Amino acid sequence: MSPKTFGSLFILLTVVLTGCSTTQQNAPQAKPETVLVTYRVKHGNEAELRQTVERAWTVYTSQHLVFAEPHVLLQDTEEGKPRFIEIFTWVDRSTPEHAPDAVMAVWKEEESLCEKRGGHYGIEPGEVQLLLPAKK
Repeated sequence: MSPKTFGSLFILLTVVLTGCSTTQQNAPQAKPETVLVTYRVKHGNEAELRQTVERAWTVYTSQHLVFAEPHVLLQDTEEGKPRFIEIFTWVDRSTPEHAPDAVMAVWKEEESLCEKRGGHYGIEPGEVQLLLPAKK
């Protein structure tokens, strides 16, 4: 390799590496958000909502929108009616405001399986603080 070719490659490599490091330095930092989502399920829709929530999780993970842990799905009753509670962490708290179309579609389906109840929306998300991470 001639000194001129070597010099040109060195300059090109330096420019590429500098460009990459500048891009990473200027990239916004993701700010995770752990949420607790309450689903007030219409009676008789429990199995369908569970499947839909599981499908939503598949969408979230395939698009790298959430952390794998924690992820908890619970079922109980509220005033004798079914309720699900889901806990998970968005990789970035801005995700719900800028959700991809696939996420919006599954949210619409979830909403159709839930109902307003006791002055609350059918689905209510809220930010929570994770105090005890899962042990490995």
